[in-house]
Amino acid sequence: MIEVIGVRFKKAGKIYYFDPNGESINLHDYVIVETVRGVEFGKVVIAKKKVDEEDVVLPLKRVIRVADDNDKVTVVENQKNADEALMICSKKIEEHALDMNLIDVEYTFDRNKIIFYFTADGRIDFRNLVKDLASQFKTRIELRQIGVRDEAKMLGGIGPCGRMLCCSTFLGDFEPVSIKMAKDQNLSLNPAKISGLCGRLMCCLKYENDQYEEAKRDMPDLGDKIHTPYGSGEVIGLNILEKLIQIEINDKERVIEYTVDELIEAGIISTQATE
Repeated sequence: MIEVIGVRFKKAGKIYYFDPNGESINLHDYVIVETVRGVEFGKVVIAKKKVDEEDVVLPLKRVIRVADDNDKVTVVENQKNADEALMICSKKIEEHALDMNLIDVEYTFDRNKIIFYFTADGRIDFRNLVKDLASQFKTRIELRQIGVRDEAKMLGGIGPCGRMLCCSTFLGDFEPVSIKMAKDQNLSLNPAKISGLCGRLMCCLKYENDQYEEAKRDMPDLGDKIHTPYGSGEVIGLNILEKLIQIEINDKERVIEYTVDELIEAGIISTQATE
C-alpha cells in the first residue's frame, strides 16, 4: 500500500495521484506539484488515503509544498497573461492564414511553457506560427490540437436539457458512448435529439445504461417467439423501465401485455433469457 492524495488542476478535470511527501495536507488545500508539463498549481480533491501500488503509475511524483497566498496571486496573473496571449495568438493565426480555431491558452504555473489549444479539420503546418509566438513570448510554446468534445469541455455551455454541460461541470473523463445505448433506452435515433453541443452522442446516455442492461437481461428480445396460455406469439414491444412485454398472439391477432415477473412465475421465460 502507498499513501496518496488526489489533485485536480481544472474544474471537472482529471484527478491525479501524488505522494504527499510527509506534508500536512487537508482536503480542499491548494498544492504545488511537479508534473510532466512542469510545476503546477492544483486543488486537493481526495484526502490522504492508502491505495495499492497497482492502482498508481510509479514512480509517484511528490508534492513540492502547500500553496500560499503568493502562489494564488501568481495563478491570477498567469490567467491574465493567458487572456492576452489568446488575443495575440488569434491575430498571428490570421496573419499566417491558418485554418485553425484557437480555443484556449494556458500558462504552466512556473511560466516555463504556454500551451495553445486549437481545433482543426486536419493536420496544420504551424511551424512558422510557433517561431513567431516563441519570439513574442520568450518561452516554450506548445500547440495542442484537441477534439470537439474537449472543446465543449473547455468552453462550456448549456445542453439540450437546459443545464450546464456535464463535461464542463463534473465529468473528469469522457466515457465511451454508443448508438446501442440510445437503442436500449428506446430513444429517438434522430442525431439532433441524442447529440450534445459538441455534435457527438450525449455523455448522459451512459448514466443509466448499466440499469437498462441489467433490466433487459431478464427480458426477451423483439421478435422472439413466446408460448403463452393464449397461444404462441411474438414479442413486438418492450418497456424496459416498467418491465412490460407486449406479445402478439398469432392465431387470434391480439396483443397481450405481461410483466417480466408474470412470465417468470408462469415459467414462460427464465430469469436470464428466453427459453
